Amino acid sequence: MTPHPFPPEPSRRVLFLLLPEVNLLDLAGPAQVFAAAASLGANYSLAFCAHQPELVSAQGLAFARLEPLPPAGPRDRVLIPGMDLARYATGELRLEPAVREWLRGAYAAGAQLVSVCTGAFVLGEAGLLDHRRCTTHWSAIEALRARYPLARVQDAVLFTHDGPVTTSAGIAAGIDMALSVVEQEHGPLFAAQVARLLVVYLRRNGTHAQTSVFLQYRTHLHPGVHRAQDFLLEKLAEPVSLEQVAAAARMSVRSLSRAFREATGLTLTAYRQRLRLELARTLLHNPELSIEDVAVKTGFADVRHFRRLWSREFGFAPSAARQRGRA
Repeated sequence: MTPHPFPPEPSRRVLFLLLPEVNLLDLAGPAQVFAAAASLGANYSLAFCAHQPELVSAQGLAFARLEPLPPAGPRDRVLIPGMDLARYATGELRLEPAVREWLRGAYAAGAQLVSVCTGAFVLGEAGLLDHRRCTTHWSAIEALRARYPLARVQDAVLFTHDGPVTTSAGIAAGIDMALSVVEQEHGPLFAAQVARLLVVYLRRNGTHAQTSVFLQYRTHLHPGVHRAQDFLLEKLAEPVSLEQVAAAARMSVRSLSRAFREATGLTLTAYRQRLRLELARTLLHNPELSIEDVAVKTGFADVRHFRRLWSREFGFAPSAARQRGRA
């Protein structure tokens, strides 16, 4: 894929805080997301840090030459992968006071804090979950709720964002959470590119339970249809003909139309309409854009047509979506 031409900006560090008994997938999943985003042009740099230079994961893989805990600031994101809680529960392992204080210092300095799975317990030990929405792996929900009664523990969600603190349910949900962070910082189209590079599809938390339209229809293996979908994403606000889409797919119009419906269950026109409405959902969160601005930016020449399609798809007007925070 072609790297995205983002404007120059200072690097955003993702500082992975590794603890003894770290779960490998909780670490590797988000790391792969941010590395993929960097390969496509996002200005992320990754660092793997710990209180000690060496430790062993819950699965037995050893880590060495880990970086010491660095000063963290407003452009940094501290990510805490989950760990096997059993040895912590028995007292055989414990969270070092220096780690707890480092997390508090990072929070005070304006860093974003992110936990995967049981990494939420580390944030709780630092007092950073008090009065915040948070979650963890389903098997540890009640333990988190009991240990940190001031935390607003959520179940049946993949991840939560509450101010500078993000928590996720763990294991594969760490990938979904990392994609949501990329989407927040670089937009849904770029997040869709990252997800496709990783061959995953985006899921959302309880406030956005539906699958993202940008990725919902990308689980097939037809290269021509993928090329057509990439082209439609790039030209979302521009008028394009079926012939142009077919040329981008390197197929005839007839062959593409048939293959597209077989791969996605939608016509090209219906798919493009859903893409535009999904982008409109994101743009409606921007109070500086009028409904007319949103319509234009999503490729609708007639705002009345946009309003009509939106209402038919969602059952309420775009203005109501903005007022009620339902976009």
